[in-house]
Amino acid sequence: MSRRGRERAEAVAALAEVFRTHGYEGASLSAITAGTGLGKGSLYHLFPGGKAEMAAAVLAEIDAWFEAAVFAPLRDGPDAAAAIRRMLRETDAYFRSGGRACLVGAFALDGTRDRFAARIGGYFAAWRAALAQALARAGRDAAADRAEHAVLAIQGALVLARALDDPAVFGRALARLEAELLPPPG
Repeated sequence: MSRRGRERAEAVAALAEVFRTHGYEGASLSAITAGTGLGKGSLYHLFPGGKAEMAAAVLAEIDAWFEAAVFAPLRDGPDAAAAIRRMLRETDAYFRSGGRACLVGAFALDGTRDRFAARIGGYFAAWRAALAQALARAGRDAAADRAEHAVLAIQGALVLARALDDPAVFGRALARLEAELLPPPG
């Protein structure tokens, strides 16, 4: 990876946290420069399209991570039950056991949604579809409905855990989901 590529990747990680903290609209240039440690010139060198390009890069990074760590194993993994358990583990780790807000979900709730509607909708649709495929392979009935409920439960648990400042809420929700999605054999 080139130096500029490394700088951009590091900036995207920092930008994600800035947007998680302030939202898209609230992420002022001063908050972005403070959060990334980069000056205006460096930011606009890396992201000539400004804040919209920064947010798009963050969403693309999130999409790529979820595709590799969650969606592809759900769609293509030979062991559907193992892929579903992996989804729950990876989701727990990614959201730091409920202590980290879902940036895509946050963008879906404010005026940013219209600006990035296709990307936001694509993320949730891909998650729902991949999980439904795994559930169907695992022999679960109503796989699409179960998948929709699971994604909804994960997002709701994130909101509740953050609102109550109680990350254990998220862990309990994931444990319940595992029991609902993959009841013990027998």
